[in-house]
Amino acid sequence: MAKHLRSVLLAVAFSFASIAAQAAYPERPIRFIVPFPPGGSTDVIARTLKPKLEAVLGQPVIIENKPGAGGVTGIDAVAKSPADGYTIGLAAAGALTITPHLQQMPFDPLKDLTPVTRVAESPFILAAAPSFGANSLREVIDRAKGASVSIGHGGNGTAMHLTAELFNAAAGIQIAMVPYRGTAPVVTDLLGGHVMLGIVDPPPSLAALRAGQIKAIGVTGGQRFALLPEVPTFEEAGLKGFRATGWFGIVAPAGCSAEVVEKLHAAFAGALRDQEAAAQVRAVGMEPTPMTPAEFATHVRSEFEKWGEVTARAGLKRN
Repeated sequence: MAKHLRSVLLAVAFSFASIAAQAAYPERPIRFIVPFPPGGSTDVIARTLKPKLEAVLGQPVIIENKPGAGGVTGIDAVAKSPADGYTIGLAAAGALTITPHLQQMPFDPLKDLTPVTRVAESPFILAAAPSFGANSLREVIDRAKGASVSIGHGGNGTAMHLTAELFNAAAGIQIAMVPYRGTAPVVTDLLGGHVMLGIVDPPPSLAALRAGQIKAIGVTGGQRFALLPEVPTFEEAGLKGFRATGWFGIVAPAGCSAEVVEKLHAAFAGALRDQEAAAQVRAVGMEPTPMTPAEFATHVRSEFEKWGEVTARAGLKRN
C-alpha cells in the first residue's frame, strides 16, 4: 500500500512539475530558423515580427538563416530539434506541400512537424507581354485553344510552375511551359517580348506591372490582391474554385506540447495584428493571414494533397 501511494505521489509530482514547466515557457531564448538567405521576403517578415514576439514572450528570439534546397534544409533542422518549443521555423509552402512530391525528403512534413500558425500569403500573377493580343483571362484561354502559346515560370517544381500546370488543367488548355531560374528573368523576357505569358510573384514584378510595362491578366488568390486591386482573380474571371498562393507558416518539431504551441500561436497572431508589423508584411507583397494551429494543420494537409494531384496529373516524377 505504501509503495503504491509513493508511486501515485511521484506521478502527481511529475505532473505538477510538467505543468509548471509549461506555464513558465519560455525560460530561455528561442531559436527562429529562416530557411532562406538574409534580405529576402521571409527574412524581412521574421525580422519584422521579432521585436513583437520578444515583447510578448519575454525572451530573446534569435533568428538563424539556414538556406538550402529550396527551404528544406532549414526546416529539416527544425524537425530534428527537441520538441520543447525552443526551436521553431518559418516554413515555405513549397517545402511542406510541393517538394515532397518531387524529391526524397529528409523529413515528413505531415508527421515530423507541429503546425503553429500560417503567417502570410501572396497570390501569383498571370502577366503578359505588352504585345500579347489578349487582355483578359478568357481571351488568354481562347487564344491558347487556337494557337501555340508558352508561359514562363520560376523553375521546374516551383509553386509558380505548378500554378501554371493547374491553370492548364482548370482551363482545359495546353500552354507550353518555359522554366527560368527565378521570377526576375521571366519579367525581363516579358518586357522584351521574348515570352508572351508568365506566372510571376509580386516582389520582382510589381514595378513593371504598375508602370504598365507588362500586363496583369489575373491573380491566383482567393480574393483581389491589395497591391493590384483592379486585377480580377482567376475565379472572378470564370475558373471556379481556382486558388494558388505562396505562403509561409510557423512550425515546431513534432511532439511539441499543446500549451507551448498555443503560447507561440498567440504571440505570432498578436504580432501579425499589430498595425506597424502588418504594414511591413504588406510592403513585401504579402498579406498577414494567421490561423489557429488546427486550421493551419488542415491547410497544410489540404495543400499537400492538392499539389500532389497536380504533380501527378502533369506527369512530374520524383527525383
